[in-house]
Amino acid sequence: MIRARIAGTGSCMPEKVMTNFDLEKLVDTTNDWIVTRTGIKERRIAAEGEFTSDLATRAAERALEMAGIPASEIDLIVLGTVTGDYPWPSTACIVQNNLGAKNAYAYDLSAACSGFLYGLGCASDFIQSGRGKKVLVIGAETLSRILDWTDRNTCVLFGDGAGAVVLEAAENSETGLLSTHMHSDGSYLDLLYQPGFGTRMMPSVQGVETGAFFLKMQGNEVFKVAVRSLTDISNEALAANNLSAEDIALFIPHQANKRILEATAKRIKMKEEQVYVNVHRYGNTSSATIPVALDEANRAGLLKVDDNVLLSAFGGGFTWASALIRWS
Repeated sequence: MIRARIAGTGSCMPEKVMTNFDLEKLVDTTNDWIVTRTGIKERRIAAEGEFTSDLATRAAERALEMAGIPASEIDLIVLGTVTGDYPWPSTACIVQNNLGAKNAYAYDLSAACSGFLYGLGCASDFIQSGRGKKVLVIGAETLSRILDWTDRNTCVLFGDGAGAVVLEAAENSETGLLSTHMHSDGSYLDLLYQPGFGTRMMPSVQGVETGAFFLKMQGNEVFKVAVRSLTDISNEALAANNLSAEDIALFIPHQANKRILEATAKRIKMKEEQVYVNVHRYGNTSSATIPVALDEANRAGLLKVDDNVLLSAFGGGFTWASALIRWS
């Protein structure tokens, strides 16, 4: 059978670092309060004139370079994001043009923090169908542009960044992407969303004055559903492949909040050394967290051939997803 294997990984984080001590000067919070509740110590913020497409392009270039594949050979580009450069056209089309990937078609995918894994699932299906052999999957965000910097409950959590992988077809392979799993439940919309501006809430002076374009979140309620959903989707991936927690070399969950990571790992019986964590350095970068962490782990030599790698995410919508990879 044909499987999709990861041929290269890449990431790009903005140069500007915003620490918790920097936030103390902007909003009523403290470093200790943020670290105790989230585990976050700093995050990256896009510079003026630096956009989601820029971060996505640089992450993609690094993934292509590692894979040794020219952009002209890419058949499809899938970009998970909720902070695209424009409402339309897709940011993926901008990235396609930036890369010179003239033979690829491209589209954005909106699944919030699950966007990269949704994209991974779509790309895997595309390859397994035989419609193409090489796909670029990206998760990229500039969440700093939709944050209310006077709201200490949200502005301390998020950052900007991008990560990417190049998938290629591998025939009769025991390694590669073993399975992907995706779910959603729109009844939770009001717990985590961005009200404006879309066709339901058009741009207006009042909307700007009331901050309707800012991200809105009910943190306590999101926490409860996130832990339950991440646990369920992780167990679903394990069961689908007849594996247990002991068989996993590395678990890379969505980097939302250290307490969520710890609670999820405990429920699925993962040991601390099995769980990759970088939320303390970048905060929550939504769809970018998993591909950024995957790239870091790969470049650090943490992933060996035949290692089982579990990826799990949860995001607004609500959406949740997982993927199980046998590294090659």
